[in-house]
Amino acid sequence: MLRVGLAGGVAAGKSTVAALLAARGAAVRDADAIVAALYAPGGAAVAPLVELVGPEIRDPQGGVDRRRLASRVASEPQLLRRVEQIVHPLVRQELDRWLASLEREGVVPVAVVEAALLVETGTFQRFHRLVVVTAPAAVRRERALASGFSPTLLERILAQQADDEARIRVASYVVENSGTPQELAGKVARLWEALLRDAQLLAAGLPLPEARGVRL
Repeated sequence: MLRVGLAGGVAAGKSTVAALLAARGAAVRDADAIVAALYAPGGAAVAPLVELVGPEIRDPQGGVDRRRLASRVASEPQLLRRVEQIVHPLVRQELDRWLASLEREGVVPVAVVEAALLVETGTFQRFHRLVVVTAPAAVRRERALASGFSPTLLERILAQQADDEARIRVASYVVENSGTPQELAGKVARLWEALLRDAQLLAAGLPLPEARGVRL
């Protein structure tokens, strides 16, 4: 089974690409959804985060209020790193469990993990291929603000994320998403064909060809 990381900056469109890949037969998991489960009441990250940051980050249901947590770590880089040291291993454990179960079942040729910080954390190296979704910075800002991001929150997120150039340097495939939905669908169709070829080679025990920054 081909393991694929899917990354991109805020509002680049990686969730749309993930949905299009899922429609074509890929198994897709959103790392942010895993984080949401870890922060929910009874989630594995709740107790250690409350112990680290304080009870004020709890929401009324007993989980972690992500906005309150983000507000606390915004101006404290050391605290952010300690939060990441708690959360990131838990996310990796769940992804490893999910990928291992797919391997055992052997029913899908391609598994895709959508995550914003694959490049920043070095996690992209755990995958056979890295797909990076890009769009011009002005386009991404416009999309993010239109979707409800405040300018302050958007700047905070952009400061934590690598720029497109850094992502593209380590990408296997690059999907540029500044055009129409139809154009994006066509690019994802070509991406899926490339991923299926890679999966077939892997299944046959053959080495994957070099793919560095291939634009689709």
